Amino acid sequence: MLAMLLAALDQTIVSTALPTIVSDLGGLEHLSWVVTAYMLGSTIATPLWGKLGDQYGRKKLFLASIVIFLVGSVLCGQAGTMGELIAFRGLQGVGGGGLMALAAAIVGDVVPPRDRGRYQGLFGAVFGVSSVAGPLLGGLFVDHLSWRWVFYINLPIGILALIVIASVLHSAEVHTQHKIDYLGIALLSAAVACLVLMTSWGGTMYPWASWQIIGLGVLAVVLALGWYWSARRAAEPVLPLNLFGIRIFALGSAISFVVGFAMFGSLTFIPLFLQVVHGVTPTMSGVYMLPMVLGMLLTSIGSGQLISRTGRYRVYPIVGSVVTAFGMFLLSTMDERTSAGVYSLYFFVLGAGLGLVMQVLVIAVQNAVSYRDLGTATSGVTFFRSIGGSFGVSVFGTIFASRLATESAKLGLPSGGGVAPDPSRVPPQVMADFVHAYSAALQTVFQIATPIALIALVLAVMLRDEPLRDSLRATDMGEGLSAAPTQRTSLAEIERALSQRVDGELRKGYYQWLATTSTLGLTPAGCWIVSRLAQPESPGASKQGGRHGSGERLSSEVRLGPMPERELAELADTTVHEGRQHTEPLIAKGMLTRSEDGVLSLTPAGEDAAEKLFAIRRAGLVALLGDWKPDQEPDLDALLTRMSRALLGADNDWPGPGTPAPGGVKAALSD
Repeated sequence: MLAMLLAALDQTIVSTALPTIVSDLGGLEHLSWVVTAYMLGSTIATPLWGKLGDQYGRKKLFLASIVIFLVGSVLCGQAGTMGELIAFRGLQGVGGGGLMALAAAIVGDVVPPRDRGRYQGLFGAVFGVSSVAGPLLGGLFVDHLSWRWVFYINLPIGILALIVIASVLHSAEVHTQHKIDYLGIALLSAAVACLVLMTSWGGTMYPWASWQIIGLGVLAVVLALGWYWSARRAAEPVLPLNLFGIRIFALGSAISFVVGFAMFGSLTFIPLFLQVVHGVTPTMSGVYMLPMVLGMLLTSIGSGQLISRTGRYRVYPIVGSVVTAFGMFLLSTMDERTSAGVYSLYFFVLGAGLGLVMQVLVIAVQNAVSYRDLGTATSGVTFFRSIGGSFGVSVFGTIFASRLATESAKLGLPSGGGVAPDPSRVPPQVMADFVHAYSAALQTVFQIATPIALIALVLAVMLRDEPLRDSLRATDMGEGLSAAPTQRTSLAEIERALSQRVDGELRKGYYQWLATTSTLGLTPAGCWIVSRLAQPESPGASKQGGRHGSGERLSSEVRLGPMPERELAELADTTVHEGRQHTEPLIAKGMLTRSEDGVLSLTPAGEDAAEKLFAIRRAGLVALLGDWKPDQEPDLDALLTRMSRALLGADNDWPGPGTPAPGGVKAALSD
């Protein structure tokens, strides 16, 4: 979580420090690249880190990504020019992509399936915390220390994570061979970089008709054609071409691009409005941005809960696109006379709109593709959001710098080559006029962003509301709020979704329902005991996850298989004497034996009963998958068999008095 926090914070912590960085280093026209360089670095590196981790082991690569991130942080803090800072931010982003890609995969290696939903919730909360804390911390460091501490703060956190991971992470890793599409990654990355450079430099550093800008456009097209050629031939392309033939994936990716464009573009330039136009401190600019973050979190979590209950998702991107466009329009009306209460409300509206759209798109795309395409489709739609963010920051930066340079020239301020002066270097006698010009330049940014946001509405209306698979009703906040693309295999994505989905079932009377359904004459506690003692004896066993690979520990450090009744009683938080009211009936039924030294073991009849319980649990998992057929996918079939055993008899699932399982669970499991 510490390592993930590093990468998540660096998506937001820099925004409130940007005006001060520009004041210190100069280069207002390059401001957007401080954000864009990090986003591009992490976006490009994420799929590579994920596949290399599968192939060569995650621990060493995770440690390497932390080291790269920390080295980039130190260099950013030492940067003496804007060019140096941008280059070092790109290096930092490469390390951050590894933190994002590998942290979630390592959780899959070391956390039992029964506990994984809870841990996934904690990791999702990291993104929520970073969204709130990032702007505030950035402002606090600038006001009370230096903008350089925005980067130096990573060192103590990163070193602590490095030491702990190096010393105590002993995961049983599964190495899965991949045919990594190095050529495709290089060509796609280069094409995106050329387009971002073209939109960033056009009209500022070089005229749009200059050979430099035209050359970048031509080179981008050539590189994109090269990527298309390589994707048709690659065994595992970074973005499979067949996905673009799926209507919902194509629409979802396009909407995701537009939302990323609007979200990260606005997040970058709102602090400029607050600090330059209204003269608030960096810390207070972080405070004033909280309504936007709050709106985003409320609607993202709320829409996720509603989708989980209703299985409907189409309405949210439609409403969210309208609200986002309206929020952008409201921002375009802000000037130096707008009160704090009014622009805080505007920020909340924009955040609420973005939150309604982001997470829903991942669910819609996952629901539309086949099992084999699940992992790549998920990473694809989040990839386009990240690329959209890079373009948004770049394009907004170009529009802002160009308009500000024009307005500055009217005031008689130097603006050679389309480069506007930094606010700190403006003469006091024209500062009021300059602030008005600054506000007008920002208004132009949001005026242009408004119709762009409406493009998302047109695309969202074209989405179809297809019946949602039960397994996909558990949303992932990390996928909804992260700037970096998700990187998981199809098998890992299914494992995440099922673990999170069944966590609630197991806590809501599942064993009571299982006892009735099994017709074995067992009590809920009897079902738990039989399932527990039927687990394999070797804790920490790791199994090959088939073609995609998935390492699992099947239990915690408590002994599995036959065990002393004292240990079993401790798990149930009861005494041996009280526990015998549950074990004696099993002994009487011939399912359980107790040795002279108090060790409980299953008889053949008990093992048969356990297999029936596991079969019922497995049938429930299959029902959650909808039309994905495990009998046609050997690795998925093996995963369901392992999970059906690992999800019963877990340490923290001792069944006390409870209510019957919800109707939805009954219906799914009685199939």
